[in-house]
Amino acid sequence: MERSVGPMRDTSKRLLMGRIGAAHGITGEVRIQSFTEEPMALLDYGPLETNKPGLTIEIETARATTNVLVARLKDIKDRTAAEKLNGVELYVAREKLPPPDEDDDFYHADLIGLEARLTDGTALGQVLAIPNFGAGDLLEVRDARSGDTFLFPFTKAVVPEIHIAEGYLLIEVPVDADPGEEEPD
Repeated sequence: MERSVGPMRDTSKRLLMGRIGAAHGITGEVRIQSFTEEPMALLDYGPLETNKPGLTIEIETARATTNVLVARLKDIKDRTAAEKLNGVELYVAREKLPPPDEDDDFYHADLIGLEARLTDGTALGQVLAIPNFGAGDLLEVRDARSGDTFLFPFTKAVVPEIHIAEGYLLIEVPVDADPGEEEPD
Protein backbone atom coordinates (compact mmCIF):
# COMPACT_ATOMS: atom_id res chain seq x y z
CA MET A 1 0.00 0.00 0.00
CA GLU A 2 1.46 3.34 -0.95
CA ARG A 3 1.35 5.69 2.00
CA SER A 4 3.13 8.96 2.36
CA VAL A 5 4.42 10.25 5.63
CA GLY A 6 4.96 13.96 5.82
CA PRO A 7 5.10 16.71 8.38
CA MET A 8 2.65 16.45 11.22
CA ARG A 9 -0.38 18.67 10.91
CA ASP A 10 -1.16 18.86 14.64
CA THR A 11 1.66 18.39 17.10
CA SER A 12 -0.64 18.78 20.11
CA LYS A 13 -2.04 15.28 19.62
CA ARG A 14 -1.74 12.73 22.37
CA LEU A 15 -1.61 9.03 21.65
CA LEU A 16 -3.21 6.47 23.90
CA MET A 17 -0.36 4.15 24.91
CA GLY A 18 -2.02 2.01 27.57
CA ARG A 19 -4.70 1.62 30.19
CA ILE A 20 -4.23 0.75 33.86
CA GLY A 21 -6.33 -2.18 35.02
CA ALA A 22 -6.76 -3.92 38.34
CA ALA A 23 -4.32 -3.83 41.22
CA HIS A 24 -1.89 -6.75 41.34
CA GLY A 25 -1.03 -8.01 44.81
CA ILE A 26 -0.80 -5.93 47.97
CA THR A 27 2.34 -3.86 47.34
CA GLY A 28 0.85 -1.36 44.89
CA GLU A 29 1.57 -3.00 41.56
CA VAL A 30 -0.97 -2.59 38.74
CA ARG A 31 -1.82 -4.39 35.55
CA ILE A 32 -1.40 -2.27 32.41
CA GLN A 33 -2.77 -3.08 29.00
CA SER A 34 -0.11 -1.72 26.66
CA PHE A 35 -1.08 -0.52 23.18
CA THR A 36 2.50 -0.37 21.95
CA GLU A 37 3.74 -2.91 19.41
CA GLU A 38 6.22 -4.22 21.96
CA PRO A 39 4.49 -3.97 25.40
CA MET A 40 7.69 -3.26 27.36
CA ALA A 41 8.34 -0.22 25.12
CA LEU A 42 5.83 1.64 27.30
CA LEU A 43 8.68 2.17 29.76
CA ASP A 44 10.71 4.10 27.16
CA TYR A 45 8.42 7.14 27.09
CA GLY A 46 9.16 8.46 30.57
CA PRO A 47 6.36 10.03 32.58
CA LEU A 48 3.00 9.48 30.89
CA GLU A 49 0.12 11.91 30.78
CA THR A 50 -3.29 10.58 31.81
CA ASN A 51 -6.97 11.26 31.22
CA LYS A 52 -7.18 12.64 34.79
CA PRO A 53 -6.24 16.33 35.00
CA GLY A 54 -2.99 16.89 36.86
CA LEU A 55 -2.11 13.19 37.13
CA THR A 56 1.12 11.98 35.55
CA ILE A 57 2.20 8.36 35.84
CA GLU A 58 5.80 7.18 35.95
CA ILE A 59 6.51 3.47 35.59
CA GLU A 60 9.45 2.44 37.79
CA THR A 61 9.60 -1.24 36.81
CA ALA A 62 7.50 -3.66 34.80
CA ARG A 63 7.39 -7.24 33.69
CA ALA A 64 5.44 -8.73 30.84
CA THR A 65 2.90 -11.47 31.46
CA THR A 66 0.83 -13.31 28.88
CA ASN A 67 -1.45 -10.37 28.07
CA VAL A 68 -0.55 -7.38 30.28
CA LEU A 69 2.33 -5.64 31.98
CA VAL A 70 2.57 -5.83 35.75
CA ALA A 71 4.09 -2.56 36.82
CA ARG A 72 5.28 -0.69 39.88
CA LEU A 73 4.45 3.00 39.63
CA LYS A 74 6.29 5.86 41.29
CA ASP A 75 4.61 6.90 44.58
CA ILE A 76 2.12 3.99 44.58
CA LYS A 77 3.01 1.82 47.58
CA ASP A 78 -0.14 -0.15 48.47
CA ARG A 79 -3.14 -1.90 46.99
CA THR A 80 -5.58 0.88 47.98
CA ALA A 81 -3.64 3.49 46.00
CA ALA A 82 -3.28 1.08 43.05
CA GLU A 83 -7.03 0.34 43.00
CA LYS A 84 -7.78 4.07 42.59
CA LEU A 85 -5.92 4.02 39.25
CA ASN A 86 -8.08 1.31 37.65
CA GLY A 87 -9.23 2.58 34.23
CA VAL A 88 -6.74 5.46 33.99
CA GLU A 89 -5.58 5.92 30.40
CA LEU A 90 -1.91 6.59 29.66
CA TYR A 91 -0.91 9.03 26.92
CA VAL A 92 2.24 10.39 25.33
CA ALA A 93 2.49 13.57 23.26
CA ARG A 94 2.75 12.79 19.54
CA GLU A 95 5.95 14.80 19.16
CA LYS A 96 7.75 12.50 21.65
CA LEU A 97 7.37 9.54 19.28
CA PRO A 98 9.97 8.80 16.65
CA PRO A 99 9.04 9.19 13.00
CA PRO A 100 7.75 6.00 11.40
CA ASP A 101 10.51 3.72 10.09
CA GLU A 102 9.05 3.12 6.64
CA ASP A 103 7.03 5.12 4.15
CA ASP A 104 3.99 2.91 4.61
CA ASP A 105 4.04 3.21 8.43
CA PHE A 106 2.13 5.83 10.38
CA TYR A 107 0.45 6.40 13.71
CA HIS A 108 -3.32 6.12 13.85
CA ALA A 109 -3.47 9.60 15.38
CA ASP A 110 -1.98 10.97 12.14
CA LEU A 111 -5.09 9.80 10.27
CA ILE A 112 -7.64 11.53 12.51
CA GLY A 113 -8.92 14.62 10.73
CA LEU A 114 -7.83 13.55 7.25
CA GLU A 115 -10.34 14.03 4.47
CA ALA A 116 -11.70 10.72 3.19
CA ARG A 117 -12.15 10.71 -0.57
CA LEU A 118 -13.58 8.11 -2.88
CA THR A 119 -11.11 6.86 -5.48
CA ASP A 120 -12.81 9.09 -8.08
CA GLY A 121 -11.87 12.14 -5.97
CA THR A 122 -15.33 12.78 -4.46
CA ALA A 123 -15.10 14.01 -0.87
CA LEU A 124 -16.74 11.48 1.42
CA GLY A 125 -16.10 13.11 4.80
CA GLN A 126 -13.53 13.31 7.56
CA VAL A 127 -11.84 10.53 9.54
CA LEU A 128 -13.10 10.73 13.13
CA ALA A 129 -11.61 7.64 14.74
CA ILE A 130 -10.05 4.25 14.15
CA PRO A 131 -11.97 1.90 16.42
CA ASN A 132 -11.26 -1.79 16.79
CA PHE A 133 -14.05 -3.93 18.18
CA GLY A 134 -12.01 -7.13 17.98
CA ALA A 135 -12.18 -8.00 14.27
CA GLY A 136 -9.62 -5.47 13.04
CA ASP A 137 -9.26 -1.73 12.67
CA LEU A 138 -12.08 0.31 11.13
CA LEU A 139 -12.12 3.87 9.79
CA GLU A 140 -14.97 5.95 11.14
CA VAL A 141 -15.81 8.67 8.62
CA ARG A 142 -18.35 11.49 9.11
CA ASP A 143 -20.12 12.85 6.03
CA ALA A 144 -19.82 16.65 6.28
CA ARG A 145 -23.13 17.24 4.51
CA SER A 146 -25.44 14.83 6.30
CA GLY A 147 -23.53 14.30 9.55
CA ASP A 148 -23.92 10.52 9.10
CA THR A 149 -21.00 8.33 10.08
CA PHE A 150 -19.77 5.27 8.22
CA LEU A 151 -17.40 2.50 9.21
CA PHE A 152 -15.01 1.03 6.65
CA PRO A 153 -12.61 -1.88 7.16
CA PHE A 154 -9.10 -0.46 7.44
CA THR A 155 -7.51 -2.75 4.86
CA LYS A 156 -5.33 -2.14 1.82
CA ALA A 157 -8.24 -3.09 -0.44
CA VAL A 158 -10.57 -0.48 1.08
CA VAL A 159 -7.93 2.19 1.85
CA PRO A 160 -5.49 1.89 -1.05
CA GLU A 161 -3.68 5.20 -0.48
CA ILE A 162 -2.95 7.49 2.45
CA HIS A 163 -1.45 10.94 1.86
CA ILE A 164 -0.87 12.41 5.31
CA ALA A 165 1.12 15.45 4.14
CA GLU A 166 -1.60 16.32 1.63
CA GLY A 167 -4.37 15.78 4.20
CA TYR A 168 -6.41 12.97 2.65
CA LEU A 169 -6.83 9.26 2.14
CA LEU A 170 -8.65 7.31 -0.54
CA ILE A 171 -11.43 4.83 0.10
CA GLU A 172 -12.52 2.14 -2.33
CA VAL A 173 -16.04 1.43 -1.06
CA PRO A 174 -16.66 -2.31 -0.78
CA VAL A 175 -19.41 -3.44 -3.15
CA ASP A 176 -21.63 -4.53 -0.26
CA ALA A 177 -21.18 -1.29 1.74
CA ASP A 178 -22.23 1.66 -0.45
CA PRO A 179 -22.57 4.63 1.99
CA GLY A 180 -25.35 6.10 -0.16
CA GLU A 181 -27.66 3.13 0.26
CA GLU A 182 -29.95 2.38 3.16
CA GLU A 183 -29.89 -1.03 4.82
CA PRO A 184 -32.81 -3.25 3.80
CA ASP A 185 -35.48 -3.81 6.47
